[in-house]
Amino acid sequence: MLNIIRNCYNFVSIEVAIKIADALQVSLDYLVGKTSLEVDSNTLKRIEEIGNLSKSAKEQIYLVIDALIRDFKAKQAYS
Repeated sequence: MLNIIRNCYNFVSIEVAIKIADALQVSLDYLVGKTSLEVDSNTLKRIEEIGNLSKSAKEQIYLVIDALIRDFKAKQAYS
């Protein structure tokens, strides 16, 4: 029991935390309870790729994403 209590106060290194998050395919924020939004690794990769694009390319992608979300919500509302 004492071991369990001691382990509650130990911290893991950021490298270990990253490996755990990668293995579970979640973000570090989700892993440590900072968000209730679970983001899978494919989504994270896409977000990183978008982050590397020019401002105008990002704006174009956001317009497309917004249109797709709007259309999806409209279809659900009328289904």
